Amino acid sequence: LFVRPIESPAVLLLLTGGLLGLTFPLGKLANQALISPLIWAWLVSTGAGVVLLLIRFLNGKGISLGSVHYRYYLISSVLSLVIPNLLIFNVIPKLGSGFTGILFTLTPVITLAMSIVLRVRVPGTIGICGIAIGLIGAVIVTTTRGEVNQPAALVWILAGLCIPLSLAAGNIYRTVAWPEDAEPLELATGSNLSAGILLTMLIIASSQLIQIQDLLSIQSVAIAQVIAASAMFGLFYKLQQVGGPTYLSQISYVAAGVALFSGTLFLDERYSVVTWLGAVVIVFGIVLGVIGEQRRAH
Repeated sequence: LFVRPIESPAVLLLLTGGLLGLTFPLGKLANQALISPLIWAWLVSTGAGVVLLLIRFLNGKGISLGSVHYRYYLISSVLSLVIPNLLIFNVIPKLGSGFTGILFTLTPVITLAMSIVLRVRVPGTIGICGIAIGLIGAVIVTTTRGEVNQPAALVWILAGLCIPLSLAAGNIYRTVAWPEDAEPLELATGSNLSAGILLTMLIIASSQLIQIQDLLSIQSVAIAQVIAASAMFGLFYKLQQVGGPTYLSQISYVAAGVALFSGTLFLDERYSVVTWLGAVVIVFGIVLGVIGEQRRAH
């Protein structure tokens, strides 16, 4: 998968979004096992960074450590990994894994707005329509405010809304600041390792270092999370390169669907008919977005 990168934006979108969607139910399982959100966020970035670095070494490559590259690693890790992951794993217990995934669906429209203002690879008319329709679905879902009989407090909804804001800023930054001649897997590796270092510092500062051993209590879930995150980030930066920030942001629509279905099937989460209606509208938005990108490419 990493030796011969996938070039199709549509395939990359579906695979990356699907793998991202697994983060939410896995994160809920970690919370149920009383794993600290900070420790789990550290596992995601550090685990993926180490695995991707190993893959780079096996391919006879490393990562660049010049000032331009390191600045990219640092800023992209803060915007796209540290802030979102800390928020995600804190709000999942309050909103449910499926509903938290749905909040991701606001990322495309925020990314689109930033892209228009900054004139960074704005999608065509069909692509914009797909994003707009996806947003309508997200609004429908958001009005239900979480699982049936478990409405979330407004403060947690607002905290959840900070996730797409941070992700959208990261989407734009990664395209604008992409170092010349840098490879996607190289940037994925450096950004995750940078996030891992930052999170390690936070763990030490918060006196939670000893809690890393708690991961041993859910080894299979932790391993599944590292595998999913490694595969996801291995594809994520390639999608950024070939699809641009706005198209890439639509992985949130795919992730939301996966989180909603997996939360329902495996975690006994229950959502209203209105929530599922919104999910169907989101899927329609995904289809339009993919069609728009394919027409743009031709």
